[in-house]
This record gives sequence, C-alpha cells and structure tokens, in this order.
Amino acid sequence: MAGIYIHIPFCKQKCFYCDFHFSVSLSRKDEVLKTIQKELELRKGEVTENIETIYFGGGTPSILTSGEIRSLLKTIYQNYNIIDTPEITLEANPDDLSPTKIKELAATKINRLSIGIQSFFDKDLKYMNRAHTAKEAIDCLSSAISSFDNITIDLIYGIPNMTEARWKENLDTVFKLNIPHISAYALTVESRTALASFIKKGKYPPLDEKQAQHHFEILTKKTKEQNYIAYEISNFGKEDYFSKHNTSYWQGKHYIGIGPSAHSYNGKTRSWNVANNAKYIKAIQQNKLPLEIEYLSKNDRFNEMIMTGLRTIWGVSLDKVEQDFGVIFKENLIHKSQKYVQNKTLKFKNNILLITNKGKFLADGIASDLFEI
Repeated sequence: MAGIYIHIPFCKQKCFYCDFHFSVSLSRKDEVLKTIQKELELRKGEVTENIETIYFGGGTPSILTSGEIRSLLKTIYQNYNIIDTPEITLEANPDDLSPTKIKELAATKINRLSIGIQSFFDKDLKYMNRAHTAKEAIDCLSSAISSFDNITIDLIYGIPNMTEARWKENLDTVFKLNIPHISAYALTVESRTALASFIKKGKYPPLDEKQAQHHFEILTKKTKEQNYIAYEISNFGKEDYFSKHNTSYWQGKHYIGIGPSAHSYNGKTRSWNVANNAKYIKAIQQNKLPLEIEYLSKNDRFNEMIMTGLRTIWGVSLDKVEQDFGVIFKENLIHKSQKYVQNKTLKFKNNILLITNKGKFLADGIASDLFEI
C-alpha cells in the first residue's frame, strides 16, 4: 500500500511561524493546478502498489473550489490504483469553511477534514497572524461535524503568555465538540520566519521550553482522561480515528509527493520538488521532473526508523532492526539505549524499544543519540 500527497502552494496570508512553501498571490493558481495534474500523469509509473491514502496539504488546500478538488481526484483515479475505501484528507482553514463550502466538500470524495484551528482565543490567533477568528473556529467545527465523521484539528501550545488555564480551555473546547482526533504541536521558531525576526528584534518574547513542556504534560493527561490514544507524540486519536496517511510515514510506507516542494519516499530514495511555483510549472511543461533525489544509505534508513519509530506507540522492533540491518545494528542499539532505560525515558517490552511518558518531550534528542553515524 502507498499514499499520494498533493501540495497546494497557496494561502490567504502568511502565519508568522510558518516556513512551508506557498504564495499569497493566486494569480497562477490555475496554472499550478493544471501542472499538478500533468505531474500526476508523468509519475504514474513510479507507484506500483495500491493507493490507500490521498492527502491534500499545503499551503491551504481549502482555498480550492469543490470543482477543482474533483478535477484533481479524477486525475488521480484515472492514473493510479485506488483501494475501494481510501482515506482522503483535506487540510482546511476555518475561514474557508462556510456551511455551504462544507456541504460542497462532503459531496466530493473527501472523507476526512484536517482543520487548522491552532487556538480558540483571538489573542493567540493574532499573535500567530492566523486568518480566522475564534468565533470562525467554533462555527466551522459546529458545521463540519454535521457533514464529516472523521475530523482532526491542529492546536499549538507553548505560545508566549498562554496561561495554563487558556491551554486547558482550548482542550476542553475540543472535548465538548467531540472531535475524534487532535494534532498538537509546540510552537517552534524556524530561522526564516517573521516570528524569528520579531523575537530577534525584541518585538516578541522568546519561547519558554519549560512552559511548552508543562503544556505537553497537561495535553497528555487530559487527552488520556478523554480516551484519546497518544499513538504518536503529537497525535491523539479516538479508537479507529488514527490518521492512516501520517501513520504510513511513521511506519516507512511508500508515498509520492506531487506539487511544488512536495517530498516522496520509496524505501531507498527520498526526493523533493523545487520550492518555486514558476520553476515547477516550467519544468513540468517541458516534461521534466523538477526534483532532487537523495539516495539513502543503510545508516540513513536505520536512523529514520529510530526517529519515526520512537515517536509512536509501535516503537522500534529489535527483530525488524536485525532483519533489515543486521545483528550489529541491533546490539549497538541495545547498548546505546541502556542509559535511557536507566533514567526511565526508554523501555524494552516484548523485544520492542519504546519511549516512556517521561521521555516523550525529549524524544527527538534521545533518538538522535541512538543514530548510527
């Protein structure tokens, strides 16, 4: 099984923390969409497996009309082998999701909405330069749950001056609406963003890692109380509502990325398209694929298994490590893990290496220490 990711590189405005590739000008939207369709046709021979997930990311895919979404899906279905009940996700912003738009989307093959709420407080939304208001967030969710069963929302914690009470109220709002999946991320400062510039110039306060860790502890405690399963460090789903598409990333399944800046992975190589709309259009029009390819070494593949596996409830299977990389890799992993087992941030269970609750907030640093260099 494999997945398809479609990158829609357009947004109404730029969030201060975002470093993804997109344009706030829609002048070339039609060109980009036609080019995405052509790339789908050019690359159909790359995927021999059946497609089980399709994911529209960005950018802001909810900028698209239902007709444009149907057209893209038609091209996918004409060129790839799609299973009978694929998970088809559309990322959306609340300001795009009017009751009419939601009904239009529900009439397409889209069966999962990923809504970028981030916060239910206007103060936080203004801090991040989000395009929607707190009221729009509530209104769109109230409408969406009447048309979609499978909904996930994004939340951000660790925002400067976000009190414990405000973070708890964000979570309680989700629980009251009975949203079955939450993706929650600590606010981070990427180097080439407005947020980084504001902090450097003293216009915004620096981030507080201790505050973010405290918010994370509240998140894990309250979601567990509400019967969400923390199946990945940033992802919490009710039973049967895990993201199949994102899970495929963490489990090393193959996927193809279509559109400017989109990434692909086939188990041996990782590739990514040029992050420039004009260059992307020009190359595809000339029947050229505007991508760079990285050939993954044995160490690269092992390190990726460690990084992704430790973030999930499935952990890292020592049997699979030995099967895929050999006994020396397994023995080295066991040896390097001992200090983390002793401080109770890692544990072994049924021959699987798992992160503990104590270690979750430190997972990426722990994983990097277990890498083969």
